[in-house]
Amino acid sequence: QVQLVESGGGSVQSGGSLRLSCVASGYIDSRYSVAWFRQAPGKEREGVAAIGRDGTTTYADSVKGRFTISRDNTKITLYLQMSSLKPEDTAMYYCAAASRWLLLAPPSEYTYWGQGTQVTVSS
Repeated sequence: QVQLVESGGGSVQSGGSLRLSCVASGYIDSRYSVAWFRQAPGKEREGVAAIGRDGTTTYADSVKGRFTISRDNTKITLYLQMSSLKPEDTAMYYCAAASRWLLLAPPSEYTYWGQGTQVTVSS
């Protein structure tokens, strides 16, 4: 059993910053692939960023240059540093994990999900 818990969301003005964290516990280790997704009301869940154990990263085009993903492989903790936030970034942000190598794959490829943390960016 794997549990993922996100934190760090909140409400900010355009141009502001937030740092999201996702702590993993249970039957999970550093071999698992972890990634950030987001979902706005009425829209499909979309991949935001992913990182491998070797530091390889991938980002959605919409967040490149503004978001930075990192992980602590000892604690199995995932981070997302978000800067220059825009209203279009408003969404529920989720961390996800899979038991095989993945980067930013479709949501259906991830087995474990957190409950999400809300990010709201005001103009």
